[in-house]
Amino acid sequence: MTAARDVLLRAADTGIFPAAAADVGESTGTLWQDAIAVSVDTPFDLASLTKPIATASVLMRLTGERRVGLDDLVADSFKEWRGADREDVTVRDLLEHSSGLAARLVEPPPVGRREFEHEICGMRLEYPPRAQSVYSDLGFILLGFLGADRGGAPLDAQFDAIGSRIGSTMAFAPSAAMRANAAPTTAMPKDLRRGETLKGVVHDNYAAALGGVAGHAGLFGSAPAVAAFARVVLRAARGDEHCPDPFTPDLVRLFTTRSRVPGSSRALAWDTMLVTSSCGTRMSASAFGHVGYTGTSLWIDPERDRYFVLLTNRARGGGSLEQMRDVRRAFHDALANL
Repeated sequence: MTAARDVLLRAADTGIFPAAAADVGESTGTLWQDAIAVSVDTPFDLASLTKPIATASVLMRLTGERRVGLDDLVADSFKEWRGADREDVTVRDLLEHSSGLAARLVEPPPVGRREFEHEICGMRLEYPPRAQSVYSDLGFILLGFLGADRGGAPLDAQFDAIGSRIGSTMAFAPSAAMRANAAPTTAMPKDLRRGETLKGVVHDNYAAALGGVAGHAGLFGSAPAVAAFARVVLRAARGDEHCPDPFTPDLVRLFTTRSRVPGSSRALAWDTMLVTSSCGTRMSASAFGHVGYTGTSLWIDPERDRYFVLLTNRARGGGSLEQMRDVRRAFHDALANL
């Protein structure tokens, strides 16, 4: 644990991020918490952790209730998704980042759902569906819309209901107190808010254009709040039949099984263990997780009965994505024997 804290201290000292909070534990509770320059309860912009935590949880529930099928055609949900190149793209393909969609739009983001849906559905696909996996925020923006439509309620409201059942306080719309205590980030130069300090306001400009609620980003939470979620998922992944809905062993196994897309490590919204990835070299083959652009990450290792939450605000003018990846790898390897 001292080694892991040293990793975080060195990263902060070299300017990779100004602040960090960590919560590491097992299915029954926390084993170690730490924080650098903030409280362990400080809320962070979770960025793309929104994908597996919020969007996948909502879609898991809808899948379990048979309101969404993984092999449902995207064209059946979005009238502008038309063309021979995309007619057979499914919900599963969006979840596995294998739909053919690019990572982001070329132009500045539109405003509101109607404009985003139009731009994404009409853009040229970059590769044949299922030929490869290319990480795409755009696919998850569509999944957020789909989840809201099929669930009959906004994405954030559906996730709030799930969060209340598992004892997690993560939220898309932070309260005034949560915003006041949040770790700040800095808007990027390409953002219309360029250079502004964002405190409790989503860093991703696409999510901001959608009012802070989107399928790919927008969620805020503290390390203990993410850990509460992680423990439920970990218990389900280890076969616990008594976890709150929708975290059944069967659904969690379905969403965390690596896809058959050539060369892909992706599962449904989650990523899976590779020794070259942010999880480091010491996790078991059953591990799954995700990272966020702002400097966040969550990894879960069912075989070892461990979860690892690391939240930082690298997006406060900090280090590069490559530097953050190295920090994550060192952090996880330092905790291998915990």
